[in-house]
Amino acid sequence: MILAVRVTPRSAKPGIGGWREGTDGRMELEIRVAEAPADGAANAAVLKLLARKLGLPKGSIEIVSGETSRHKRIALSIDEADLGRLIE
Repeated sequence: MILAVRVTPRSAKPGIGGWREGTDGRMELEIRVAEAPADGAANAAVLKLLARKLGLPKGSIEIVSGETSRHKRIALSIDEADLGRLIE
């Protein structure tokens, strides 16, 4: 599945927030990370946080679009029902 996320780098309170309506009208998950958006540090932190929260190997999660944007699309090897149970 493809997960839409909105990333906030340099956050004082890293973690996974709630769902919000994105700029395109679709729902996206808010993710906050402490790392700065330089040299891919924030992207790596997002993948690590999602892998840990979902109990997936880090290699099974990848950013498919939005590498340099706050709005990203992330491919996960999990179905939508499982995602809903794991992220509330």
